[in-house]
Amino acid sequence: MSGCEVWFYHLERTGLDQALPELLEKTRGRGWKAVVRATEAERLEALDSWLWTYRDDSFLPHGLVSEPGAARQPVLLTTGEDNPAAAEALFLIDGAETGELDGYTRCVILFDGGDAEALAKARRQWTQIKARGLSASYWKQTGRGWEKQA
Repeated sequence: MSGCEVWFYHLERTGLDQALPELLEKTRGRGWKAVVRATEAERLEALDSWLWTYRDDSFLPHGLVSEPGAARQPVLLTTGEDNPAAAEALFLIDGAETGELDGYTRCVILFDGGDAEALAKARRQWTQIKARGLSASYWKQTGRGWEKQA
């Protein structure tokens, strides 16, 4: 069984495009590598462009799994379940499935609180994670930032 902690991030005050880069920066600040898993390659291509330009005063090194040197990327964007960079953190967006979590220290599931389908999926994932015996935490956006709710 994996010792991975699973953190659910309920996006209510900002969108994924604002929240994800900040969380990736915190992850990199810990010295960890990250995998961002989405369900569609087109989404990853848009995210790839966004991560280069989301803030003028920041640089977040990353790459697509399809590019040369993917295993050396500190932040890897993929639709697959592999972890070629031996990342410690897995970020799931757009309803991506958890798959196996062995090797990860933390899995972060980001979901849009204004999307009923995304909310229902996150609830199903919470139940599955708990049934697997994994540690799960629920984080909600407030006016003061992220607060742990459960």
